[in-house]
Amino acid sequence: MAKVLVADPIAQEGIALLRQHADVDVRPKLGENDLIQIVGDYDALVVRSETRVTARVLEAGNRLRVVGRAGVGVDNIDVEAATGRGILVVNSPHGNTTAAAELTVALMLSLARRIPQADAALRAGVWDRKRFVGTEVYGRTIGIVGLGRIGLEVARRCRAFGMKVIAHDPFANASLAEQHGVTLMALDNVLRSADFISLHVPLTDATKGMIGSRELARMKPGVRIINCARGGIVDERALADAIQSGHVAGAAFDVFSEEPVGPDNPLVQLDAAVVTPHLGASTEQAQVAVALDVAEQVCDVLEGRPARSPVNLPNLPAETYEALKPYLDLGRRMGSLVGQLAVAGGGASGPVEVVDVRYAGDFGDHPTGMITRSVLAGLLTPILSDAVNMVNAPMLAEARGIRVTESSTPSRGEYSALVSVTVGSGTSQRSVSGTAFGRRQQRVVEVDGYEVSFVPDGILLMTTHRDRPGTIGAVGTLLGRNNVNIAGMDVGRKQEGGLALMVLILDDPVAPELLAQIRQVDGMETACIVNLS
Repeated sequence: MAKVLVADPIAQEGIALLRQHADVDVRPKLGENDLIQIVGDYDALVVRSETRVTARVLEAGNRLRVVGRAGVGVDNIDVEAATGRGILVVNSPHGNTTAAAELTVALMLSLARRIPQADAALRAGVWDRKRFVGTEVYGRTIGIVGLGRIGLEVARRCRAFGMKVIAHDPFANASLAEQHGVTLMALDNVLRSADFISLHVPLTDATKGMIGSRELARMKPGVRIINCARGGIVDERALADAIQSGHVAGAAFDVFSEEPVGPDNPLVQLDAAVVTPHLGASTEQAQVAVALDVAEQVCDVLEGRPARSPVNLPNLPAETYEALKPYLDLGRRMGSLVGQLAVAGGGASGPVEVVDVRYAGDFGDHPTGMITRSVLAGLLTPILSDAVNMVNAPMLAEARGIRVTESSTPSRGEYSALVSVTVGSGTSQRSVSGTAFGRRQQRVVEVDGYEVSFVPDGILLMTTHRDRPGTIGAVGTLLGRNNVNIAGMDVGRKQEGGLALMVLILDDPVAPELLAQIRQVDGMETACIVNLS
């Protein structure tokens, strides 16, 4: 019988299920060295967030076939090391959906009716009904930023209250949104139109600080903001200032940029803010749900059945993984590059609808479909709150109405192997081609038909401009004046005097104000920042 080690406390229902299929040892609070000493005796390891499953632990787990995370995040698991060793990692991304959605609505109502403040006053002996006059949510507009699983559940509940629901999500399925009575809009329109704004996006480089002073200034006077997603999405100091000025009526936050929250947090100090200590998944039902979910998946894997929520490539042989690794990484970076260009590079006329991946040259007998999955993971990761990986990326793309096509040709052309990705969005499309040399060297060699050659890594400033003297120099001067160092540059053009594509690899971030100045350079057509760090 298989052996399972449960290294963190999980609900007893999950342990009971595991014991129906395997010998189970529950040993919480093990340090890395202690875990290394015993993990080699087990076929499966189950953790929550406390235990760190490092590369050393995985190397010692020579019998391990699956690592189960009772919850969503896998930051405490070295997924790449697990993949390299053919160890499947599974998590439970759906168990807390209802809990998070219900808390969001509870905080919205508490904010609208000032329930926590009224409760505190009454307990202090103050009976003052006039002080706590609230606002009804019926007939008001809620703007949901991020229309994933939790965002859709919030939308359903708000519709039941008679609210108008609008949302922003570049990759949302329009027909699915329509089925839920949700109107999709650009982010700026959501910010300007909503009476309540609820955030449901992951914390990434693209979303960190996405709601700052400029965004707050665009919102309707009296707007109320709810964040049960991730700390750091909102500039808390800027929000506190907006509340104190009266422009924002209040905020309800379950997550913060720094946790645990200290008494000096600007939101904690405000009477108009409702704050809770990261309770999104803290319900009895959610804890049982994630434990049962991960236990079922671990049992399925141990008994030769597929898992519902794999985080990495399932049972990929180590030698195949090593051979594919350069192109898996290249595919992810190319997907992120072309996706960011489609959404933020100017010219996208709507959500991504089609992704076409083409392979030219010799890829041997290796499964190129895995590279396609990597492309999709790179494309979707900056956008979705779901945990995106090479296994679930096709499912997430399909759920959002994205049609994925794949083709191959033996023609080598200039390169022994070439991957080309084209993303269609409305009436426009963006394309990227790349290749890999050996295990580490990767190059993007074409963008939108322009021949270039650059390493897809770090911060990129990408522009299209008229091919004439002075334009490149003007951009360089602006960057220099703002202490932004250029680490590399490549320029491609289709014909002399026409449009040219410039790619600048930067050592430093570009402020929005500087990017706006670059866009005003004479001859400049488009300019955008792409982050591939």
